[in-house]
Amino acid sequence: MKTLVIGANGKIGQHLVRLLAKHPEHTVKAMIRKPEQRPFFEDLKAETVVASLEGSVAELQKAMADCDAVVFTAGSGASTGADKTMTVDLDGAAKAVEAAELAGIDRFIMVSAIHADDRSHWTKEMTPYYIAKHHADRILQSSSLAYTIVRPGLLTDDPGTGQIAAAGKLDVGSIPREDVAAVIVACLESTDLTDKVFELTSGDSQIEDALKNI
Repeated sequence: MKTLVIGANGKIGQHLVRLLAKHPEHTVKAMIRKPEQRPFFEDLKAETVVASLEGSVAELQKAMADCDAVVFTAGSGASTGADKTMTVDLDGAAKAVEAAELAGIDRFIMVSAIHADDRSHWTKEMTPYYIAKHHADRILQSSSLAYTIVRPGLLTDDPGTGQIAAAGKLDVGSIPREDVAAVIVACLESTDLTDKVFELTSGDSQIEDALKNI
């Protein structure tokens, strides 16, 4: 399986590319915004492609044309305003879904956010982010793609433990980005997780065991 990682230079994306690059049954292409981001991925022996979520659907379709799967783990980041959240986290995701349909992609995995489907949990300062994630998820669910939507809790840079909790609904919790990346790899390998949506935090179960119960 060859996977395009959109948002490869982000923290989850870097972990994910590293895992896929050394996996015997996967190849990976890292989508980056700037050529100067290439050295990190070249050191991993990962292919790169320069493309922008603020560009055209055709540009994204070209980037993923030779891939079997797409993982969307991009985000505008906390330092940007609501305008970038809309153009990257929402419209960028919508364009990626459209491009994937045109490219004949087999699997699409979306990294969303815990409680993205429940407005009662949205704080005022995070509302634009949750709006973007909520509607990006719905766009993917209404597409023709075989999807998995992963909704992690508060993301940390702690080392991964391989111990998670995964369910349709969870209480707010945190999880290392490294563990989120490992869960994405497991999703790519499991047809049982096709057309599933689940929330994700650190927990007491091994990844494989936790995902069996989704």
